[in-house]
Amino acid sequence: MTTGSTNNHPPDASSWTRRRLLLTAAALAAVPGLPADPAAAAAQLPDFPGDVALYRSAYRNWVGEITADGLWACAPDSPERLAAVVNWAWRHGWRVRARGASHGWSPLTVTEGTPSGAPVLLVDTTPHLTGLALDSPTAVRAGTGVTMEALLTFLEGHGLGVTAAPAPGVLTLGGALAVDAHGTAVPARGERRRSGHTYGSLSNLVLSLTAVVWDSGAGAYVLRTFHREEADCAALLTHLGRSLVTEVVLRVGANTDLRCVSRTDVPAGELFAAPGSGDGRTFASYLDEAGRVEAIWFAFTEHPWLKVWSVSPTRPLTSRKVTRPYNYPFSDNIPGPVAELVGRMTSDAAWYLAPVLGAAQYEAAALGLVTTLSADLWGPSKNTLLYLKPSTLRVHADGYAVLTSRDRVQEVVSEFAAFYRERLTAYAARGSFPVNGSVEIRVTGLDDPGDVEVSGARPPLLSALRPPEEHPEWDTAVWLDVLTLPGTPDAEAFLREIERFLLRTFDGGSALTRVEWSKGWAYTDDGVWSDEEVLGGVVPAAVGTAAWAEADGVLDRLDPHRVYGNAFLDRLFG
Repeated sequence: MTTGSTNNHPPDASSWTRRRLLLTAAALAAVPGLPADPAAAAAQLPDFPGDVALYRSAYRNWVGEITADGLWACAPDSPERLAAVVNWAWRHGWRVRARGASHGWSPLTVTEGTPSGAPVLLVDTTPHLTGLALDSPTAVRAGTGVTMEALLTFLEGHGLGVTAAPAPGVLTLGGALAVDAHGTAVPARGERRRSGHTYGSLSNLVLSLTAVVWDSGAGAYVLRTFHREEADCAALLTHLGRSLVTEVVLRVGANTDLRCVSRTDVPAGELFAAPGSGDGRTFASYLDEAGRVEAIWFAFTEHPWLKVWSVSPTRPLTSRKVTRPYNYPFSDNIPGPVAELVGRMTSDAAWYLAPVLGAAQYEAAALGLVTTLSADLWGPSKNTLLYLKPSTLRVHADGYAVLTSRDRVQEVVSEFAAFYRERLTAYAARGSFPVNGSVEIRVTGLDDPGDVEVSGARPPLLSALRPPEEHPEWDTAVWLDVLTLPGTPDAEAFLREIERFLLRTFDGGSALTRVEWSKGWAYTDDGVWSDEEVLGGVVPAAVGTAAWAEADGVLDRLDPHRVYGNAFLDRLFG
């Protein structure tokens, strides 16, 4: 991210239009491949498998902060051909980076500044590794290039589903599992977990997986299937891009119908109140009532957009039945006033308009919920769990999971909200507006391996939701994200203060802070993923020194040549 100077002169609003903003988002989403000149390919990639086509491709992460142009890429049409590509890379000193939807922020796939001539090969999983089939009445076999929307649609057609899922349906399953992707769900008061379901991450649903790994006997990389009860599988369940998984079998359960009620009338002061300060409409009270809650709190506003999902076998009289996902068009398609403000801020450095943008985003949500009849929705789980399209406003996001006990959720949320509000007010008082997006708060359970009903199953070693052995009373994670436009002045310094507050306040006593792998973390005053103390000490310690070392050792043994890696992963794991 870069910083800019503040411009207090009225900018020309005509310099940015809603259409231009949406076209920019679309351009970031589309990463076309350029057919390779056969002679150039043969010269630069000698002896490359002849039955796998090569092409030149750009890489763009979700928000466009990490880019690389003209990298060599391919899309093998089978796991066997993919293994041949990996072996070619090993023999020729190249590195392989699996690419799905590129819907992430952190440099786990490609690092910023990777030149077009770098020996880095992108392997696109989305054209071919997309198979879907029921492995049993309670398990699905899926290629890792399949999107979450396609997976959940397939499951729905068979009366199956998951408890929670990330909001973007475009995510690939492989990418989601690599970073322990999650939704928002804990048991409501009196609710019991249904067979085949988990309140933890998607990684906790894996029964088995097939990956391309090193076989010392064969002297090559081969396809190998790992079952959940195997020790090595625990390192592969959330591998952060240090392996290449081609197929998984997931435990699934009976689908549920969910009601999703949105409201924008609860003040942040009441929703995030300190425990014991009253019996109002607190975040924890909604959690007890329904178990599935998300708060989106736009910067410099007082009323968050609160979503509350509840299991509802029959349609409530006031609910609108939905038969497809993405039911908030005012969020997925950037409203004109919001687009205009974003254009003025980014094109003319009018960052002082952050409070106005926050108000515009809130008003768009509050009005949109009414005009689109989407404040009270009901239908099969997929149709309310998936609600974010690539056409939404693209922002930088930091991310942390605070592990604690269920009865301390309100305390965690309250302390964070108070610090965030105080620091944002202090920055604004000196003319700095580092946040112009929102705070997003979700809550999940932890990765209980018993949920997959396999004897000897272990939790994912590197998952932020792995239960700490020394704190068996911790059963919940509070996910905290702060979103702001890329390039916002002072954003890194502000987010560093947020990070330091979380690490200091929830340091393993009553709660513990872990990073959200796919988001921003390890902030310095002018950068992200850059703080060596956090990278080299805080992150491994929060995961657990023994678990970190075990995962690192397994991933090294399964890829001793570090074919699956990049400069950032080399720094992170040493």
